[in-house]
Amino acid sequence: MAGVSPSTLRLWETQDLIQPIRTETGQRLYDRILVDRLKRIAWLRSERGLNPAAIRETLREISAEIEEDASDVDDDAADIRPGSRIRRLRRDASKTLESVAQATGVSVSQLSTFERTSQGLSFTALHEVARHLGTTLASLSGQEEGRGGESLIRDGKWPSWPTTSSGVAVQVLAEGRNQMECNRFQLAPGASSEGAYQHEGEEFIHMLAGSLEIILDGDKFFELHAGDSFYFESRRPHSWRNISSGETVLIWINTPATF
Repeated sequence: MAGVSPSTLRLWETQDLIQPIRTETGQRLYDRILVDRLKRIAWLRSERGLNPAAIRETLREISAEIEEDASDVDDDAADIRPGSRIRRLRRDASKTLESVAQATGVSVSQLSTFERTSQGLSFTALHEVARHLGTTLASLSGQEEGRGGESLIRDGKWPSWPTTSSGVAVQVLAEGRNQMECNRFQLAPGASSEGAYQHEGEEFIHMLAGSLEIILDGDKFFELHAGDSFYFESRRPHSWRNISSGETVLIWINTPATF
């Protein structure tokens, strides 16, 4: 459809000209807008002879067209998908895709893809975008929409966050706008935060199954196994990954509600 070889597509991906959607198994997916972008890149390269840097600069002008194409689809105020919430917050703040991308280190194409599909951002990248727009992952997930006070959730009936990161499932253990954010994480083999993030607050982890590696401050490594508990301050840069060959399950509590 784009008139180029698979190896060229992979090269353009390494040059940050395109960021395809990834499935849990790593397969690349291209929607209509991404295919149109590929065709534009091919034309800029073959007809105008632009190098990757010049193509990236030219494609910045396309981001406005991408937004216009998607505005009629996802800008319904009733749309509760994380990508749609991000777009609404960004537009309410009068920020462009380019300005958010520069502030967070996320590429324009990745951010645009996430706004349309709620897929394509790592856990860490999404946290940075949420922080830049003055919100939290819990708020984007809809966790804070319930009423405060008591919250009873029966075993196995946990409300789930929309799935945005491959292999990471988050289930809510206490609904409402509370001082504590109480979640149950299910991590597929190899699932990780894909980088470090930090925020205000304190965190507590209790391992139910599997094994987890926590890295604090970039150089302090902790291995947690079933039955272990761990506490740390959220302001310390932290990253994590499932280091077991199977699923890892844990309870993760953050206070105050800054996650």
